[in-house]
Amino acid sequence: MTEFEKNCYGMSENDIRLQYITGITVSSMEMAVMGILSDCQEMIAMKHNDIPTPYTDEWIRKNLNIAKFILSEMIEAKELA
Repeated sequence: MTEFEKNCYGMSENDIRLQYITGITVSSMEMAVMGILSDCQEMIAMKHNDIPTPYTDEWIRKNLNIAKFILSEMIEAKELA
């Protein structure tokens, strides 16, 4: 994992591909992005309502970056098709 990947995603781009993209359809990739965004939304709501959560702003930021990475992979795949 590069320093950029560590700071941006908390995992390597290859790990993102393995965990979220490999072996699933574009529709499932869209659902993966929606799930990540929903998780981030829920964590923000919990923090806003002073509900204790182990998820930090940094966790939320990195997961938003993972969602954006998956979207960029989807865009690239459509452009190559």
